[in-house]
Amino acid sequence: MTASEKEQVVDAASSENSDAHRIVIEDANEVAEETQAAETSGEEVSAEPEATATVEGAVVEEATTDAEAVEEAGSSLEEELAAAKSEVADWQGKFMRLHAEWDTYRRRTNEQREQEKARAAEKLVTNLLPVLDDFERTIDYASNNGEVGLLSGVEAVHNKLIDVLGKEGVQMLNPKGEAFDALEAQAVATVEDVSVPDETVTEVYQKGYKLGSKVLRPSMVVVSTGGPKREKPETEEA
Repeated sequence: MTASEKEQVVDAASSENSDAHRIVIEDANEVAEETQAAETSGEEVSAEPEATATVEGAVVEEATTDAEAVEEAGSSLEEELAAAKSEVADWQGKFMRLHAEWDTYRRRTNEQREQEKARAAEKLVTNLLPVLDDFERTIDYASNNGEVGLLSGVEAVHNKLIDVLGKEGVQMLNPKGEAFDALEAQAVATVEDVSVPDETVTEVYQKGYKLGSKVLRPSMVVVSTGGPKREKPETEEA
C-alpha cells in the first residue's frame, strides 16, 4: 500500500470517529433536554393540583361564610318578627282590658246613679207615708161626723199629694177584692167568707205603697177563708 492510500484510510477513520462522536453528543443533549422537560412538566403538573385545591378551598370557605351570614340574617328577622308579634299581642291585651274596665266603670256609674236617685225618692216617700195616713184618718173622721166642708178640703189635699207622688213613680197598693199577694200585702187577720174565693182580700186596714218595682210598705189586709179555691190564671201561649 502506498503512502497516499494509507493517508486516505486514516482520514476516513477519523471522519467516521468524528461523526460518531457528534451523534453521541447530540443524543446526550436530547436526553438532557427531555429530562429537563420531564422535570419541568412534572413540577407544573404537581403544582396545578395544589392551585386547584387552593381555589376550591377559597370558594368553599366563601360559600360557607355567605351561608352563615344568610342564616344569621334569617335568625335576626325571625327574632324581630317574634318580638313584633309579642308586642302587638301585648297591646291588644291592654286594649281589651281597658275596654272591659271602661264598660264596667260606665255600667257601675249608671247603676250607682239610678240607685242614688231611687234612694232619694224612697226616703222622701217613706217620710210622707205618715202624712198620707193622717189625711185618710181625717177624711174618715170628717165623713163619720158630718163635717162636709172639712171633708172636701182634706180630700182635695189628699188627691193632690197622691198625684205628686204618682209622678215620682209611687203607686198605691189597695188590693181590696183582689187575690192575696204575699209580696205586696201582709195579712193581719182572717175572716171566714164563703161568698168569695179563698184568700181574697176583704178589707184593707192600711194601704201599701211601692216605688217602681220595690215595695216600700206592704198593705195590711184581712184575708178570707173557707171559700172555693181560686182558679189559677191560664198561661198565655207564646
